[in-house]
Amino acid sequence: MDDLRQEILTEIRRSLAADLKLPGPVELHYELASDLEVDSMGALVLAVALEDRFRVNLVGIEASSVVTVEDLVGVVERAVRAGRAVP
Repeated sequence: MDDLRQEILTEIRRSLAADLKLPGPVELHYELASDLEVDSMGALVLAVALEDRFRVNLVGIEASSVVTVEDLVGVVERAVRAGRAVP
């Protein structure tokens, strides 16, 4: 895993633990809703944390395309690499 993907995964883990009080491990293959029990409010909190940390705009991302932690890492990675900076 390259440095950016690892950094994104680390931030996801941090946000899930600190902001959503989710104890336990978070692996790439885990499903956000079923394995980690992230609801719509939790997903919003997670998205804001990622936007703040990586200074990207995730608005317009099709939520249904993000099922696993790996999907979320990929979405944030593409936004960072595309330079979708927050104005």
